[in-house]
Amino acid sequence: MRIVEECNDLQVDLISVKSAKYIGDFAIRFFFNDGFNRLVDFKPFLEASLHPSIKKYLDEPKFIQFDIVDGNLNWNDYDLIFPIDNLYEGKL
Repeated sequence: MRIVEECNDLQVDLISVKSAKYIGDFAIRFFFNDGFNRLVDFKPFLEASLHPSIKKYLDEPKFIQFDIVDGNLNWNDYDLIFPIDNLYEGKL
């Protein structure tokens, strides 16, 4: 008996953040690798949080120190990070 493994060459396109620009008042415009862009307002999320490690990002100089790491938005070595699909949909 011969066993044959079938392989589907279906390539899944993963969405990633290509770049991001701080607009002001805790809003960031995201540019994704598929050409889509979205403005996301983080202020309501930050203000509603009860956790001090999240609340500290209401300090604007700290908030604007984000990086794009491997297609993800990242603050302070993964201290704060959001799922890419949430950013893409604009839902925090």
